[in-house]
Amino acid sequence: MTKNHRPDRMAGEIKKIISEMLINGVKDPRITDNFVNVTGVDVTNDGSYAYVYITTLDFSDDEEFRKEQRDEVLRGMNSAKGLFRKEIAKALNVRRIPDLIFRIDSAEDYGRHIDDILSTLPFDEYHAVDPNETEEDDE
Repeated sequence: MTKNHRPDRMAGEIKKIISEMLINGVKDPRITDNFVNVTGVDVTNDGSYAYVYITTLDFSDDEEFRKEQRDEVLRGMNSAKGLFRKEIAKALNVRRIPDLIFRIDSAEDYGRHIDDILSTLPFDEYHAVDPNETEEDDE
């Protein structure tokens, strides 16, 4: 069975269009006051939905503040959804423009969590065994 590559191509185009609009076309301060980046887009096989994954550049260590900031960005992105769809319709020659669903990409938080775990491990106490050294050399 062959894979339908159309959703992948459409996802790439949507990502490009929204990314360009974040730089030039959106005037909403909820978006422009934050550093917003589109990390990925997944389009369903039937082309009816496009999941747009975004991240924000967070300088704060306060988890509550970061959550509020991300929620505010999501509200801004959802309010600009019509503008995004209009630009996508201009650029793509498709019958139906997918409904955009914005989600926060949590990969950055997961990476930060892994870094925190790794920082607690006692790497200084670990003694690496030389693979060329044998037990006979120790005697």
